[in-house]
Amino acid sequence: MLELTLTGWVLAVIAAMAVGLAKGGLAMVGLIAVPLLSLVMSPVQAAGLLLPVYVVSDAAGLIAFRRHFSAPVLATSLPGAVIGIGIGWATAHLVPVEGVTLIVGLIGLVFALNALIRPALAGQARQPSLRRGSLWGTLAGYTSFVSHAGAPLWQVYVQPLRLPAMVYAGTTTWFFAVTNWIKLLPYALLGQLNLPVLKTAAVLTPVSLVGVWLGLRLIRIIPQRLFYQLITWGLLAVSLRLVWQGLA
Repeated sequence: MLELTLTGWVLAVIAAMAVGLAKGGLAMVGLIAVPLLSLVMSPVQAAGLLLPVYVVSDAAGLIAFRRHFSAPVLATSLPGAVIGIGIGWATAHLVPVEGVTLIVGLIGLVFALNALIRPALAGQARQPSLRRGSLWGTLAGYTSFVSHAGAPLWQVYVQPLRLPAMVYAGTTTWFFAVTNWIKLLPYALLGQLNLPVLKTAAVLTPVSLVGVWLGLRLIRIIPQRLFYQLITWGLLAVSLRLVWQGLA
């Protein structure tokens, strides 16, 4: 396995729990996973370590949300995600992770502030759009490939649709499950899924499954209005963290 200090293992366990909570419906929580692990290893290694944890957690999330998802939203966004992953793979050695992190943080920050400052506008439900879905799906796929940070850009497309909380959570789980499965091959070809990484991920996976269970419990009891307020404030907090991380 990877050689981690006690602090490293503590952060890894917290990151795995965050991944599980994300797959249980609290998508924004998962964004802290890579930044946390980046405190004790490179962001590239952190992303490689967490990908197998994401994939196994995805399977549990898909079982839980097998009846709760929006097919039109997935149909308009997943083709773009595949393109974004391809771009990320092709440019993996050219684009600095810090620059992508900063851009994701700025976009999420603007969207969250807009939703908080103009809540009436934010409450007007849109319909799924191939144009918007392709754009934000591509960007979410790209940033998900680089640092598992696709959630803010995905939320820019999906939150204005005002889906029911369970459908929102399920659609998000399906979107990122598919993108994570697709990412396995390019990650392996880039050497990020070696044996020590896979062994360490296997130890962390049970923690993430507990997180999936806990996330499912929470998403079923949170009122929908409060749910959207929480994810908006969560987006704001995470975006600020990403901007700081990109600048630092």
